[in-house]
This record gives sequence, C-alpha cells and structure tokens, in this order.
Amino acid sequence: MLNITTLKFSPKSNYVGAISSLLCLIHCVATPFLFAAHTGHVKGHHSHPEWWGFIDILFLIISFFAVLQSTRHSSKQWIRYALWTSWTALTVIILNEKLGLLHLQEELIYLPSLALIVFHLYNRKYCQCNGEECCTSKD
Repeated sequence: MLNITTLKFSPKSNYVGAISSLLCLIHCVATPFLFAAHTGHVKGHHSHPEWWGFIDILFLIISFFAVLQSTRHSSKQWIRYALWTSWTALTVIILNEKLGLLHLQEELIYLPSLALIVFHLYNRKYCQCNGEECCTSKD
C-alpha cells in the first residue's frame, strides 16, 4: 500500500508538475481541434472516445502528487498556497466539465494550468529547501 506521507522528495517534482500541467494544457487546447471536424456535436459538446476524457483525471492525479511533494519542500509559504489554489481550481473546473454543473467558458481551464506551470518553475528556481529547517519558514 502506498503511504504518501513517507514518499521521498525528488527535486524533479516541480518539473513533473510543470510538464504534467503543460501536457494537460496541450490536451485541453487540442481536444476541440482533434474531434470537432471529425465527430460532430452531441448535446452541445464534441464527442470523443471515453478514454480521452480520462486523461484529464490522470493529469490531475500526477499533478496532485507533484504539488504535494513540491509544497512539502518549498521555502515560501505563498508558493505553497499558490500551487494548491491553482491545483484546486483546475480540479474544480475539470470536475465541473465532467459533471456539467455550471456552464463555464472552456478557455477558463487554461488559467490554472498556466499558473501551475509558472508556480512549479518559480518554486524550482527560487524556493527549494536544502534541509528541514528552511521548510518551516513563514515567508
């Protein structure tokens, strides 16, 4: 059984998070172009293979673990909040899209995806802890 509290930190978690968010962004941008002309509309949405929609969930799971590891070892409190806020916004938008609760602009998903990319890269460059003591900083 996987115990996420004992996962070892990898300095690559910020890269994994940024790449996962970039791939999610590409996936979101490409979806209308890949399936619009070829399959037509179904109930106001473009139809596509069911497995294509599960890719969103895969990106969320990968991104969750990347944010978890990145925030555990960030020296800046605000970047922790920024990463979790961006991930939460992305999750809410994707779940809303899957459940069809509110009508939101499809382009809205680009904001948290871009934010995750930027915050992961910023965290990687400026906010890395070398030891436990810096991770308790309240900057």
